[in-house]
Amino acid sequence: MLDQNYEQLFARKLAEYRTQKDISARKMSLDLGFSDSYINKIENGKTLPGMAAFFHICYYLKVDPKYFFEKDEVYPIFLETAIQDFARLNLEQQQRILGFIKDLTQKNTGTGV
Repeated sequence: MLDQNYEQLFARKLAEYRTQKDISARKMSLDLGFSDSYINKIENGKTLPGMAAFFHICYYLKVDPKYFFEKDEVYPIFLETAIQDFARLNLEQQQRILGFIKDLTQKNTGTGV
C-alpha cells in the first residue's frame, strides 16, 4: 500500500503545478481526454492516476516526473524553464549568468566581497 503522505504530496503538487500554469482542473481533465472531474478527484485524494496517465499529466504540464516526488522543490516549473532557457545560451552568456548568480547568492548570505 502506498504511504498516505505520498498520496497527499502528489495531490498537492499536482494542484500547485496546475495553478502555476493557470489551468483549471476541468480544462486539464478534458484536454487529457478524461472525464471533466478527473484531475479534481486526484487533487482531492479520491483517486490516483495510473502510470500512463501520470506521464501524460507530466507532459501536459511540462514538468519532469521526478518533481512530483521532490518535497523541497518550491518552483519546479520556473526552474525547469530557466534551465531550458539557460541551455540555449552560448558559453560566454552562461558564464556571465553564473557569475551574476554567484554574486547574488554571496550577497544574500553576507559573504560577498
